[in-house]
Amino acid sequence: MVLIETHHDEQQQQQATKAIPSSSETTSDTVDAASSNVGGGDAASDGFETASERDVSDNEEEDHAHDQQSSEQKGPDSYQDALNDDELEEKALAQANDAKMEGNKLFGNGHYEEALLQYGIALQVTEEMPTSVEIRSICHSNRGVCFLKLGKYEETIKECTKALELNPSYVKALVRRGEAHEKLQHFEEAIADMTKILELDPSNEQARKAIRRLEPLAAEKREKMKEEMIGKLKELGNSVLGRFGMSVDNFKAVKDPNTGSYSISFQR
Repeated sequence: MVLIETHHDEQQQQQATKAIPSSSETTSDTVDAASSNVGGGDAASDGFETASERDVSDNEEEDHAHDQQSSEQKGPDSYQDALNDDELEEKALAQANDAKMEGNKLFGNGHYEEALLQYGIALQVTEEMPTSVEIRSICHSNRGVCFLKLGKYEETIKECTKALELNPSYVKALVRRGEAHEKLQHFEEAIADMTKILELDPSNEQARKAIRRLEPLAAEKREKMKEEMIGKLKELGNSVLGRFGMSVDNFKAVKDPNTGSYSISFQR
């Protein structure tokens, strides 16, 4: 019996020994538990959050917040762009005005070529600016008077016409263009410009006097042109009738005072 009891005690000791975990097993279990706690305890993902899980869980809210932020920022950005455009236009107009003033000084001193350059700068910096219509029309008209002083009347007409395209009621441009037309003996065109001035300003005596001066000149020019035309027609008629031994002198036109019509008679 003593032996049996001893064997039983040995079995109990062996069982007790098996029940107590070894230090290595305890350490391994602790590391696994710690790894499980660090990774969130998710067995399906081995303790790591995948990219797809993160995108699905977070990005919808983040994108929505980003869209809201973008829409909030878009308004101020557009407003800032508008401010920048306005500032650029203001700077361009200021630069154009400075160039125009410098051109006026040069014109006053008789430096017409230099004044033309300054007015040209003003036109260049304000090109395609809707807010620059006034200063552009003035600069074109001022260039016109510079060309008028330089005796370049065709250029005066071109510049003043550009000024009037921008501002059809610009009286100074009409006056200067009318003067250039008169210099070129375009009396009918000059009268048309002076007439337009009277429509805009019926009290303009300068235009009225110009019309009275220009009308007889225009009538005289019409008569000259008529005589020149008749002379050319006679030359043409003689070149044809000469083949038959005749000339236009063989034909006489007689005006009927009652009807104003002409009858042609042949004379040898």
